[in-house]
Amino acid sequence: MLIALLASLATAPVFAEITIEITGGGVKRAPVAVVPFGWEGQDAGAPLDVAALISADLYRSGRFEPKAESDMLQKPTEGTELDFGDWTILGVEAVVIGKVVQTGDNAYSVQFQLFDPFARTQLVGYRMPASRGNMRRVAHRAADMIYEKLTGIQGVFATQVAFVTAMKRDNGTRYRLVVADYDGEAEHTIMESPDPIMSPAWSPDSRRLAYVSFEGGRSSIYVQQLRTGSRLQISSEPGINGAPSFSPDGRQLVVTLGGVDGNLDIYTIDLTSREKKRLTTHRAIDTEGSWSPDGREIYFTSDRAGGPQVYKISAAGGTPERVSFEGSYNARPRLSPDGKKLALVHNDGGNFRIGIMDLKYKDLLILSTGKQDESPSFAPNSDILIYATRQSGNGVLETVSADGLIRQRLASGEGDVREPVWSPFARF
Repeated sequence: MLIALLASLATAPVFAEITIEITGGGVKRAPVAVVPFGWEGQDAGAPLDVAALISADLYRSGRFEPKAESDMLQKPTEGTELDFGDWTILGVEAVVIGKVVQTGDNAYSVQFQLFDPFARTQLVGYRMPASRGNMRRVAHRAADMIYEKLTGIQGVFATQVAFVTAMKRDNGTRYRLVVADYDGEAEHTIMESPDPIMSPAWSPDSRRLAYVSFEGGRSSIYVQQLRTGSRLQISSEPGINGAPSFSPDGRQLVVTLGGVDGNLDIYTIDLTSREKKRLTTHRAIDTEGSWSPDGREIYFTSDRAGGPQVYKISAAGGTPERVSFEGSYNARPRLSPDGKKLALVHNDGGNFRIGIMDLKYKDLLILSTGKQDESPSFAPNSDILIYATRQSGNGVLETVSADGLIRQRLASGEGDVREPVWSPFARF
């Protein structure tokens, strides 16, 4: 069954063009206001509507309801202009104001302030340099700061998502490894090939992606630098080379290797020496390895008990220990960055859905509602997951909060999109 899953992911036709659709939420949205930013500069206007992007980020979080500009009683751009009474009348719990100042030919300063109108206090005030090329990222960072101050949860608006697509053309299918901002914007292709691409995995510093490519009719594992496009072939053993995942220090990969006999086992590979270390030796299928955040353990899927279940093993080697016990099918384990939760694919009455297990209490919560959900990946704040599902026969991506209350769909305009993986926090 695991082999069939790998084969289906490698051959499924997929397409890009990601847009976000709010599909539901069980959290009452807090009313906020993001006032249109002021502009100071020699150009006709700012290269980006920063306030609109911040407002969209807060709305997409599922926790906030930004006021329409037409409902605003005033539009200040400086704290001294703010009349707190105008906002308390509207019931607004937080007000964001700011401006973009041009400081050079391609140089800007993005300034913003966050106020609590009821307490009549400033909560955050910040100024960040920007250029035309990175202003979207700067605006997302501003939204992250605002979100964290209001919720206590680190924002992920400045993060990225990688996924695999394929486009059918007259001369065959073209597969792409794609990276986009969390909201589907600023999409760019990292690698394109007529052969299937699968299993993307981020490095801890967000500067590299590991993936599996079937170039030349055989599976190989590559690591590619995002900035330069250069890549290295890490493993091309006879048989199967699959499921790479970076260690927390970025120095190793855990991979699935299987010789010509097809028996799959878990290995680690040192990226400097290319030395391989075999961790499992069972005749069962052992695959889909993933590191614990402290690098001490590796979680993986095995059918050694008669059906797919999650196990863990010391990264130094040893005897595997079973982790999942609820139900007959639990696969594709992924640890939350805070090390407290385990996401997996669970057979829920014949439907394959995303579940999340509390590692301390062993409780399993089913988060998704589809029939064929797969490939869960935590956001770096451990509060949200992204996964692949199907809608009207097509593959789409969905996100869901770790408590299951907030759900969004990242829909493509056509075809399928598969194998999403959320980036770590960027290191600016």
